[in-house]
Amino acid sequence: MSKPDFTNDDRFDGLYVNIANQTQGIEPLLDTVFSFLRRKSDFFNGPPGSGENGTENAINTVNAVLQKHADIYLKDKKKKEDEIAKREEIKRKKKEKEEAAAAKKKQEMEMKKKQPEEEDGIIELDADGGFDISQAAEDTTKSSAKVEEKKSEAASSNDICKPAPPNKDDEDEEEDDTPPPVGNGGTVYGKYVWTQTLQELIINIPLPDNTRGKDVNVTMKKNHLKVGLKNQKDLIVNDDLTNTIIVDDSFWTIEDGNRLVLTFTKLNQMEWWPSVCKSDPKINIQKVQPENSQLSDLDGETRQTVEKMMYDQRQKAMGLPTADEQKKNDILEKFKAQHPEMDFSNCKVNM
Repeated sequence: MSKPDFTNDDRFDGLYVNIANQTQGIEPLLDTVFSFLRRKSDFFNGPPGSGENGTENAINTVNAVLQKHADIYLKDKKKKEDEIAKREEIKRKKKEKEEAAAAKKKQEMEMKKKQPEEEDGIIELDADGGFDISQAAEDTTKSSAKVEEKKSEAASSNDICKPAPPNKDDEDEEEDDTPPPVGNGGTVYGKYVWTQTLQELIINIPLPDNTRGKDVNVTMKKNHLKVGLKNQKDLIVNDDLTNTIIVDDSFWTIEDGNRLVLTFTKLNQMEWWPSVCKSDPKINIQKVQPENSQLSDLDGETRQTVEKMMYDQRQKAMGLPTADEQKKNDILEKFKAQHPEMDFSNCKVNM
């Protein structure tokens, strides 16, 4: 019988999430593990007959397991980076192909514009090398008659030849050049920032500094979400969800002491959500790109954008300026310092 592999066993995730909520940190969480081993097992002493090497063997075992998981993490990280690089390369090649096709089309249009618009005509030479005037006159008459006939046909079928009005949906689709939603999610101002994969939905809610799990009330139902702080009367969220979640596989944690992170497992794992709650603004799910939604898994630029959203949300919740507003304030203060002779007491600045 083969030895069971626990390196990716997720059966105990719910237990550890509960412990993490109560310990509020990695070191306290590890303390609970080693405290259990010290008090309830012979891990540090070793089995009978191990002599004085029991503690040393325990340390070596911990180091070996730690190194094993560090190697797994680095391997997964490299795999994700390779996937991101591959997607970027595909995007780059697609963009180059589209640009080349557009340039070719533009060149063809310019060449067509340069071609003279003229009627094709043939002047036949006679045996002496001259041309037959009567024949030329007859050809000219026929050509003029043909032109008039075409004009008459065009006038009579004017209504039929009119182009159909453009389809509004097609026009909107062509003109919609907005970028894909960051992290395949969005921002609900004053509440939270959210991202998603086909399987999960991640919601980041800014909280006051030093918030602990016992300070938060979270109620997750399959079609409803309620979030609030115990010392505040108004709820942060109290709304019906856009779609259904699996409550038993969904959980929440407090990270960095100032951020509530909710992880929802979708019931239907083959669809994208346009919003978290029904009353939230919708994203364009046609532009969703199947990428990672965990904050730690996002590429540098996307992660920076999401972190800025979180910072601005937290600042607004505390009545403080956002990053952009603070930047403008700094520029204004610098300008004031450079021009002390100017009076800014009655100056109104639009942020």
